[in-house]
Amino acid sequence: MTVTRKHFWYVVATSDELTRTAVLGRKVLDEWLVVFRGKDGRAAVLRDRCMHRHAPLSKGALVDGTVQCSYHGWRYDSDGVVVGVPAEGARFKQTKRRCAKTFTTREQDGFVYVRLADDGPQDIEPFAMPFWGDPNWRHIRLVNTFANNVTNCAENFIDVPHTVFVHPGIFRTSAGQKITADIRRHGATVDVHYYGETSNLGWFKRFLNPDDAAIGHRDSFHAPNVTEVEYVFGPKRRMFIISQSVPEEDMRTRVYTTLSYDFGRFSRSRVLDAFTKRILRFQGQAVIDQDLDALAEQGEVIDKYGVDFNNTSADAIHVLVESLQQAIADGTDPRTLPEKKAQIEFVI
Repeated sequence: MTVTRKHFWYVVATSDELTRTAVLGRKVLDEWLVVFRGKDGRAAVLRDRCMHRHAPLSKGALVDGTVQCSYHGWRYDSDGVVVGVPAEGARFKQTKRRCAKTFTTREQDGFVYVRLADDGPQDIEPFAMPFWGDPNWRHIRLVNTFANNVTNCAENFIDVPHTVFVHPGIFRTSAGQKITADIRRHGATVDVHYYGETSNLGWFKRFLNPDDAAIGHRDSFHAPNVTEVEYVFGPKRRMFIISQSVPEEDMRTRVYTTLSYDFGRFSRSRVLDAFTKRILRFQGQAVIDQDLDALAEQGEVIDKYGVDFNNTSADAIHVLVESLQQAIADGTDPRTLPEKKAQIEFVI
């Protein structure tokens, strides 16, 4: 069975922002979408085009659980059916011909997901957020738009060597420290386990690892668009940085980043957790802001000269990520690729 990018699930909104009155315009894989909640409260996604004179529905308003076009007032329910045409008055009748294209949605872990095509494998599921709903865990969400493609964004998010140059002082500094890593591609995932990291976390060390506890670090890429970074600092602090990269168009990616953490007493105390959230949100966005600039600059060079990357041994991670992306581009289910393993060394 052929698999394309349209067969996977992509975030189009957080549950919090999709209120009972919200009408959101989104773009996924160059498809224009309107997102809203229907009468039953469930998320609905339609093509962002009125059937009448092709005005964008996302510019309209929500009226009794239906989205009303801002141009001539046509109203659509969550199934895309036109349920009202003001100009027709009492003569209005519903017809099958008046029906906007709809897309399958799923609401899970505080996200609203959409899938653009349903004719692929039915066992592809949205990414399950770790510890979502666990009372001991806290979550912070940040949303940013990158001027680059999904693959380059994902590689940046799980790339360790760049951190000492793009985020010096904030997140690592150059220390000449040798790191080893075990890499494994299995199914549609690339897992990386790092060894030898100590306290080289820049400013973050004072907050995340003040006692110089042993650091556990794992990065994962889940095709086609999710990166998962996990840090364990001794027995009491654990943190995930999960980024879901949504391809709006070829070189424009909307990224939903979730910082999930359990810092023991810092998470249990309301006062301490409020402080923790402020620090993590501020520092997390500061790191992202630097990556926004770096990826925008990379995108400009790619736009002018194309892609002809030269790899080091540390880029074995990226090579395997790209192999999953290439499989999808070729119409192959990435879960069917054979397992591969590698061990690398690099210096930061």
